[in-house]
Amino acid sequence: MSHAIRRLYEHRKSISTKPFNARGKKVVRCENCQVSMLNCICQYKRSTSSQAAFLILMHDAEVLKPSNTARLIADVVPDTYAYIWSRTEANANLLALLSDDTFVPVIVFPSQYAAEQQSVYENELPLPIQQGKKPLFILLDGSWREAKKMFRKSPYLEKFPVVSFSETGESTRENYIREAVLENQLATAQVASRMLALLGEQISAQHLSLWFDLFNYQYQKSVCQPNLGRGDALKRYLSFIEKVY
Repeated sequence: MSHAIRRLYEHRKSISTKPFNARGKKVVRCENCQVSMLNCICQYKRSTSSQAAFLILMHDAEVLKPSNTARLIADVVPDTYAYIWSRTEANANLLALLSDDTFVPVIVFPSQYAAEQQSVYENELPLPIQQGKKPLFILLDGSWREAKKMFRKSPYLEKFPVVSFSETGESTRENYIREAVLENQLATAQVASRMLALLGEQISAQHLSLWFDLFNYQYQKSVCQPNLGRGDALKRYLSFIEKVY
């Protein structure tokens, strides 16, 4: 079944005037998981039951990248929305979603970039979410430079609180397929997993984290030598699925 990020990918591809030339461009990829057909992970995909919703604002340069991990969020969390970010004109459906009283929108971003008028929550969620209202976690998906620009140039986001978390211990970014600009910088799917854990949904958080590990390892089997992912990723993921579901 197609999800929001898959539909966005298909739309962006349909209007592209030239093929996207990523590293490993000669690899024959599965159109769904973007891993090589030989290492496709689609058969293992399973969604979880979560009280959270995610809104992925994607930089245009990010949508067609095979290494993008935002799609992993939509694989696992059914209530995931995705839009291409625009500096000049916000999508009407995006604005309607942000105005929906069903949700409590919060921006997940480092607290030091918050505007003066924005409420900031470090390692905790706003009270309405703690009391049971449904969070809409807004993730800005792009390179670090792109994400900062998206944060600064989106005035319609300024009224929403910022949720941030501090790193403790060893970064889980280590050995990811795309190089981090900042120390302890995480992939988009890893940030989403942290938000699920902060919400108290430990099972959903672990599900997404293990799904990320599996994607990371299988993806590298096709484009990198040596593979720096977890060699036991599939075993750990299947063991978790069997135990929990």
